[in-house]
Amino acid sequence: MGQEQPAARQNLVRRLATAVFGAPKYLKDPGLFHKMSLIPVLAWVGLGADGLSSSSYGPEEAFRALGSHTYLAITLGAFTALTVFIISYAYSRIIEHFPHGGGGYIVATHMLGENAGVVSGSALLVDYVLTITVSIASCVDALFSYIPKPYHAYKVEVACLLAVLLIVLNIRGVKESIAVMAPIFMVFVGTHVLLLLDGIFTHTDRFVPLAADFHAGLSHDLSSIGAFGIMMLFLRAYSLGGGTYTGIEAVSNGLQIMREPRVQTGKRTMMYMAGSLAFTAGLLFLCYTLIGIRPVEGKTLNSVLADALFADWPLGGTLAFITIFSEGALLLVAAQTGFVDGPRVMSNMAVDSWLPHRFAALSVRLTMRNGIVLMGVASILLLIYTGGSVSALVVMYSINVFLTFSLSQLGMSRFYIKRRQEDPQWLRHLSVHLVGLVLCATILAVTTVEKFTEGGWLTLLITSVVIGICYLIRGHYQSVRKGMEQLDEALLDFPTTGPVNEAAPARNEPTAIQLVSAYSGFGVHTLLSILTTFPKTYKNVIFVSVAVIDSGSFKGAEELEALERSVQQGLVKYVTLARRLGFAADYRLAVATDVVESVVAICRELGEEYPRCTVFTGQLTFRLEKFYHRMLHNETAFAIQRRLQWDGLTTVILPIRVSI
Repeated sequence: MGQEQPAARQNLVRRLATAVFGAPKYLKDPGLFHKMSLIPVLAWVGLGADGLSSSSYGPEEAFRALGSHTYLAITLGAFTALTVFIISYAYSRIIEHFPHGGGGYIVATHMLGENAGVVSGSALLVDYVLTITVSIASCVDALFSYIPKPYHAYKVEVACLLAVLLIVLNIRGVKESIAVMAPIFMVFVGTHVLLLLDGIFTHTDRFVPLAADFHAGLSHDLSSIGAFGIMMLFLRAYSLGGGTYTGIEAVSNGLQIMREPRVQTGKRTMMYMAGSLAFTAGLLFLCYTLIGIRPVEGKTLNSVLADALFADWPLGGTLAFITIFSEGALLLVAAQTGFVDGPRVMSNMAVDSWLPHRFAALSVRLTMRNGIVLMGVASILLLIYTGGSVSALVVMYSINVFLTFSLSQLGMSRFYIKRRQEDPQWLRHLSVHLVGLVLCATILAVTTVEKFTEGGWLTLLITSVVIGICYLIRGHYQSVRKGMEQLDEALLDFPTTGPVNEAAPARNEPTAIQLVSAYSGFGVHTLLSILTTFPKTYKNVIFVSVAVIDSGSFKGAEELEALERSVQQGLVKYVTLARRLGFAADYRLAVATDVVESVVAICRELGEEYPRCTVFTGQLTFRLEKFYHRMLHNETAFAIQRRLQWDGLTTVILPIRVSI
């Protein structure tokens, strides 16, 4: 009765988790990747919302920076649209040459070296946390602008609840979360197309006076501040509108979720994003100038524009409300980009040992749960720390984006210089990336100087701290790897004497079940420890391994098959070694995302098949145990031991010493 109650509670918890996060995915489903992947339109919704939503604040920042020199807004809009297309085209080339995703981190790592890669990756991580935070805070501001002021005290609480909701949706799966948010995206697109086209086609009579105003303003400024002054004024406004481009890289980072053919899907998604963003941002500048929009305290320029244009429409106030409300709602959708791409950057860095390896792990829903939770928790902490202040957050936002942009363009420039003998069109491609590099580096420099005292310093400080932590983690993993290499050198060619035992394991003989990963000195050391600690005790040895699917291997059916073959080959080597040592040996293999659940299930079956069995596994031990060891090295062995001992299976953890 005592055992039934914990089991019942465990089943209840499992059912609740399934209801909230969804049922596990079936890894052997031949259509799994097709079902989870996104077509271009859905990818545009999931990854393009960040870029498109930036039109809610990027053009406004640039227009406000012009001050009274608003005649420059048309030129500024044209340059903004051109910059969108240049950066988007540059990232389309990245998609073509780096089709497995990773964006700026992968480009910087491969083309500029690991040091540039960790800078780019760390900048991206901070940026994606800010993407989530700024988007949610802006969404809440938009929603609460139509709610009585006494309730504004609950803004932060509502923002945190929205962050938790997004965490749950993303753990369920990217496609599921995007499907929920697609209607919001489409309402934004529809209302803003209507807004912009109405602004242009109902004010065609203003084009001739607008040209005259441009000529008059330019003549006045040439005589008062000179050509250099106009250029610096324009450059400042152009750079401070850099938030307009912040979501462009999202597609190249999230290629793993694209439907095959992945490169074509990614490039088409990039085209949708670039076209929609250039159209919206460019025409907003034109409409601001045509209508003569001026800042109004407590309102965004877009809300002023919507009120002015829809004032004469039937139900115009309602339409203006829906238009601006959709901006706030789209900002919530934009937070999705941080949850989609942030954990992917984190997992790529974890695979390269810059971050704890557990961040490359996938959940039973095949999402990077650890990364999603960390990104969400970090954004909640920022929301609480800043009180949900958009003004305090937005100044931190664009610096890291353009740091990554600049490194990506520099990396691709070097890529084409190195390929100049192989690619006849290398010079044309190089010129695009060099132009992109100049634009991005200019915006980065101006934004850093202008915003340094307003929060830019904090962004640089946080990014520097993340980079420092990455180097410490990498250094630890390298030290452990050196210790493991010593085991490999000493034990992988372990000599044996005596006859080879080809007999099948007998059911009633004492059986050692050894949990292993890849064939390595660590596994051989564990096997020898069993033999020396329990001499002449066991007749059978059964090796158990799980082909763990993480973000590095979850890229397609072929990669999964290759992973399974690799693990199987290692198991065959263990079986061969055990037979050379005189044991009857066999192996069991599973393909899964959760090692503990899979190993426990296999060992239960083996416990019924071989009643006189003992489970063995190895665990790294260090001379001086530090607080961070548990964060950097999983506690899988102890978790398995607890589960199996509850089931009545004796489980022994053998220490494997590593000197670092």
